[in-house]
Amino acid sequence: MMPGARESLLDAACTALARRPWSAVRMVDVAAAAGVSRQTLYNEFGSKEGLARALVRREADLYFAGVDRALATHPDVRERLAAIAEWTTAAARGNPLVRAMLTGCWSERLPAPTLTAVPSASAVPAQRRADGPLPSPADFVSLVRDRAVGSVAGPATTRAEAAELVRVCELVVRLSLSCVAAPPGQGGAAELVRLALPRPVR
Repeated sequence: MMPGARESLLDAACTALARRPWSAVRMVDVAAAAGVSRQTLYNEFGSKEGLARALVRREADLYFAGVDRALATHPDVRERLAAIAEWTTAAARGNPLVRAMLTGCWSERLPAPTLTAVPSASAVPAQRRADGPLPSPADFVSLVRDRAVGSVAGPATTRAEAAELVRVCELVVRLSLSCVAAPPGQGGAAELVRLALPRPVR
């Protein structure tokens, strides 16, 4: 398969999902929109379930990449954590798959693959990864928290300071998720984080 064709197929599936429920998305239409044969689509993903898993895996990866960008945006620790909150709410607002992954609330319009790993006979490394475990809402909390701690903690951080950072970063992540479920008012999620962390974090 040509490099980029997998991404084109995932883009086509994402576009189709924006227009109609996942149950009405047809593999033949996804293949046609990406400019490949239906057989190529099946060779890459194995099945419609495989395509759904790959789509969810990609959106999760893109979300985590956004978290990493947010953490690299500001020298100030509190602003970095506020940027995580802002990114999380923006990503969930703009992408129903991200919102479903973060909250665990999958609407009937969306694919809802099992989060546990499924048997994979795929020869495609990216698909074998997609067939592995998919992140649950609890996984998102711990993974984003740990990314934030890793960004903030330094070689001189004491054990007590590290434990406090874990608590602070988890608070920020959970506050962010609450803003996904109940959108905040003026100032958005970032302002809520600033209010919750009025003093320098370190």
